[in-house]
Amino acid sequence: MSSGDGIDPGVPPSGTGCVECEEAGGWWFHLRRCAQCGHIGCCDNSPAKHATAHYHATGHPVIRSFEPGEEWFWDFESSQLYESGPALAPPSSHPAEQPAPGPAGRVPEDWARVLRG
Repeated sequence: MSSGDGIDPGVPPSGTGCVECEEAGGWWFHLRRCAQCGHIGCCDNSPAKHATAHYHATGHPVIRSFEPGEEWFWDFESSQLYESGPALAPPSSHPAEQPAPGPAGRVPEDWARVLRG
């Protein structure tokens, strides 16, 4: 994987939480970062699946985990997981004090049941 594969290492993340969930007052399970434009979206285990929706809307093929301690990348086009890849502009994750699921105060008490459907 290289920076020519839908990755722009100089673009910072769009924030510390899922852009669309923040706008709608929603919540997420885990966060993903678009490696091309920095958009932060929620993962496919989250109720809204905004990271995958971002890929479908933009065609930006690569995401990176935005969870503390995780460095993996996912390529939607090849359905391939990469354990690591190029360094991206900081920060590399949401703040460690930000809970997952998050954000604090918006996660329902029965969040695990909600995610199981």
